[in-house]
Amino acid sequence: MAAGVRIKCGLLNPRSLFCSKIFPHIVGSQTRTEVMCLRLATHSASQHDQKYCIDLVRLRDYEGFVGSLLLPEAARRSSLALRAFNVELAQVKDSVSQKTIGLMRMQFWKTAVEDIYRDEPPVQPVSAELWRAVRKHKLTRRWLLRIIAERENDLEDRAYRNLQELEAYAENTQSSLLYLLLETLGVKDVHADHAASHIGKAQGIVTCLRATLYHSRRYRVYLPMDICMLHGTSQEDFIRGSREQNVRDVVYDIASQAHIHLQHARSFNKNVPDAALPAFLQTVAIDDYLERVRKVDFDVFHPSLQRRNPLMPIQLYFRSWKKKY
Repeated sequence: MAAGVRIKCGLLNPRSLFCSKIFPHIVGSQTRTEVMCLRLATHSASQHDQKYCIDLVRLRDYEGFVGSLLLPEAARRSSLALRAFNVELAQVKDSVSQKTIGLMRMQFWKTAVEDIYRDEPPVQPVSAELWRAVRKHKLTRRWLLRIIAERENDLEDRAYRNLQELEAYAENTQSSLLYLLLETLGVKDVHADHAASHIGKAQGIVTCLRATLYHSRRYRVYLPMDICMLHGTSQEDFIRGSREQNVRDVVYDIASQAHIHLQHARSFNKNVPDAALPAFLQTVAIDDYLERVRKVDFDVFHPSLQRRNPLMPIQLYFRSWKKKY
């Protein structure tokens, strides 16, 4: 887009040189008008890109959307761009009927990231906003590509073999996103990175649990097979929506691992810079789900778990005010 503006402005120069001697006042006025129109068009397109990302995140990642609103203004727009990028990748798996189509979309994003770092972003709202964030904060390309690679591997559409495999997936997606959010806040700190790693793993585990009902209705189960086998549960149990004790035990073990990661993340609390804390507000949503699933005795299919917590924005604001994660 910026390149297009530069080319357009360049085309004005020859005519200006040719006509300025004859109609200096007309040429000057017309040139200024055209440049102003181009600036307005660019600004309008930028606003459209920003609104697209805001609407996408608000619809598909509500908790991330509310958390982004509590970030410092300098990082807010970039945070929404990163979350929109994450949403775009996350919804590929459920929106394609064939793996080949999913691979093509992932290839588009790989190419898009490379083009973004060459200052040639594709004409696509999320790409344009991501380009703006990369330029502003010098975001690390490796984290973006790692998210894409892990989402691409996840197109295999199979259950995680063990809890460690789920944690690796969470590290490469959710934790990588947090590393990028820390960069938008200007934070480079080893303690913040350690906390981000554990929070990302907790987030990934909780997301897997929260999606169990959605996936079971589509005859899919992604929960770690080793824990399911340990408690004698089958994929059929989850597809049927069983509420037997062995199913609850599987959920308990997985939820407990998410809680352990949160505890590890909070063990760094005293050493994490205050500037990093806004990136970790998603711990509020993780805590909220773990507490609610505990209250229903780890019945992952309980109707109360499918409802959004109306107090979430207030809880996020309160945690932000206390400067704790």
